[in-house]
Amino acid sequence: MRCCDVEALWDDLRDGGEVNRAHVLLHLRTCPPCQRLYEQYEGIAYCLTCLPIVEPPANLVPRIIEHIESSVRSARKPDCVAKIESPVGTLFVAFRSTGITAVTLDRGEGDEVALEHISRRLRRGVVGAQAPAWVSDTLNAFFRTHSPNYDRVDISYLSAFEQSALRAAAQIPPGEVRSYGWIAEKIGAPNAASAVGRVMARNPVRMLYPCHRVVDAAGHLHNYGYGLDVKARILELEGFGGRVPVKTRPAQQV
Repeated sequence: MRCCDVEALWDDLRDGGEVNRAHVLLHLRTCPPCQRLYEQYEGIAYCLTCLPIVEPPANLVPRIIEHIESSVRSARKPDCVAKIESPVGTLFVAFRSTGITAVTLDRGEGDEVALEHISRRLRRGVVGAQAPAWVSDTLNAFFRTHSPNYDRVDISYLSAFEQSALRAAAQIPPGEVRSYGWIAEKIGAPNAASAVGRVMARNPVRMLYPCHRVVDAAGHLHNYGYGLDVKARILELEGFGGRVPVKTRPAQQV
């Protein structure tokens, strides 16, 4: 019997179940790691039995149901997408009541293609709209101070790893750059530089969460969705003093 099999049977064993009881006990006698885990498990289980029984408030279930229904309605509601002019070109900016959810640069492919691209990245519907003042103000503030109000940017739909990597990138001061490895170290995953690179490449709110300030270990610019010239332009607008080399592919031999 494996350790994982024993862990799966602990509840059954504690409740007096006889299925595989002898095998579980034999494994516990011969496996010190499982012995220690079982002692901890028993201690926690005992403490839980000592807790007083508390009757839930009468309105708890209705409140839970209301919260679930509200969350479902919010998830089904499409994001709005507005076009905003910026120093680097026309931007498509997706937003909802929780904040700005995506920023993409107009590449001349047409509004329909741009909205479809944003919808795929957000994994929900989008509709065209006019930008409310708070959305325009957030983008204008970024190009003015390069430090946006993150209370107005929503990345809650991303994975925990993606969120932590983007929040680490937001700690890089304007006018400076850091490596993917620096981000990985910052979030406690020193071997995840490549994964960090993928997060930066798929960043849905570029510029606001500044993946443009992240370079490779050699200090080269690469993997920017808007193109390396735009990445270099944004760094220039932020006052970056050095010249960041662009990573180029080696020429093919003929």
